[in-house]
Amino acid sequence: MNIQPHIHWQTPAVTRHEREQRYQQRGRLLWLTGLPGAGKSTLAFALERALFEQNKLCYVLDGDNVRHGLNSDLGFSEADRHENLRRIGEVAKLMVDAGQIVIAAFVSPYHSDRDRVRHMFAAADFDEIHIHCPVHICEQRDPKGLYAKARAGQIQGFTGIDAPYEAPQQPELVINTELLSVQEAVLLIMETMELNTASS
Repeated sequence: MNIQPHIHWQTPAVTRHEREQRYQQRGRLLWLTGLPGAGKSTLAFALERALFEQNKLCYVLDGDNVRHGLNSDLGFSEADRHENLRRIGEVAKLMVDAGQIVIAAFVSPYHSDRDRVRHMFAAADFDEIHIHCPVHICEQRDPKGLYAKARAGQIQGFTGIDAPYEAPQQPELVINTELLSVQEAVLLIMETMELNTASS
């Protein structure tokens, strides 16, 4: 990272601890990773709704949504995918520092990219959640028609078809969306991550 010498970090007037005390929660990042069609976005937004109903300050960073604005200048080359996740990690870091629970839903197929984001955070602030679903089930769902386009050769480098997905080796949690309903998965995340307590 090339930070210019005339740029200095400004100390906030309100600390993270003060914000967390005010919100009665702990800022943290929940990183949902999995194949396209595994259910990441569906779970992320359902979890956001469940947390919101408990008066939690939370927000979803979704892969498609972010590419409409912040990362609209990026394509899907290897370098652009790395930069996409780097930017997301930096945004999430700011939000966690603001005391928010951030739910990130990204395919993020490579160990190295996910580890790079993890290393931006204190250990207690980052949880990797593998949204697991067999590729043939994801392909049957194909909510955006992307697998069909990849099979037809209209999309190159599509994760799960002609590009690899490196499953997490030691995630904090694995959610199998082939077996669990959305409601069951949300409950499991909230219980495992202790998100249903006042000081989460």
